[in-house]
Amino acid sequence: MLVLLTALLPARAHAQAVPDTNLNTVFRDTTKLIQSANEKKTEDSLKAVKQVTHLRDTVVTEKKADWAPNPKKAGMYSAILPGLGQLYNRQYWKIPVIYAGIGVSAYYFGYNLSNYNTYRQAYIDYPNGQYSTKYTQSQLQQIRDDFERYLDFTVLLAGVGYMIQILDAVASAHLRNFDISRDLSLRLQPVAAPNGAGFGLVLNMKPKPKNYLSIR
Repeated sequence: MLVLLTALLPARAHAQAVPDTNLNTVFRDTTKLIQSANEKKTEDSLKAVKQVTHLRDTVVTEKKADWAPNPKKAGMYSAILPGLGQLYNRQYWKIPVIYAGIGVSAYYFGYNLSNYNTYRQAYIDYPNGQYSTKYTQSQLQQIRDDFERYLDFTVLLAGVGYMIQILDAVASAHLRNFDISRDLSLRLQPVAAPNGAGFGLVLNMKPKPKNYLSIR
């Protein structure tokens, strides 16, 4: 019995001294899994934070573009009714100017037409007309021709004004958003030339884009 116990005790002690490799492997694998899971969570969290930060930093607000009228529509509206193209272009201050010109043209048209008809009739009725004692027939003819020329000139100017207000509506629609800031400049400064230094006109054109993005 004593011999048996003596034989078993070293074996038991040896068994206790030898580590359980299977448990250690499982423990190490579990630890690695937990670490990898934690690293993955951390990485996912960092990615999420980066994405949120990126979205926050790249959230842009596009500046509302200035309203750009259609030149064809502006020209058509002005052709239909003078001043309507300027109204479409939102250049309201031009409308009174246009109608003041129309009023002046209408006044002189009526004035010249009335005088033309009066002296034309006096020329026809000569020598029995009311102007027979004041003017000779040749003078009446000359006055009639003068007022006819004034009448034609008034109509011509009215037509030119009509065309100008159409062209103005079209041009204003084209140039509605044209950059006229200080980035556009024309100045005289020294320039290098093949034959030597000299002075020349330098045109700087740095137009700002109509739509630009700003980070807020």
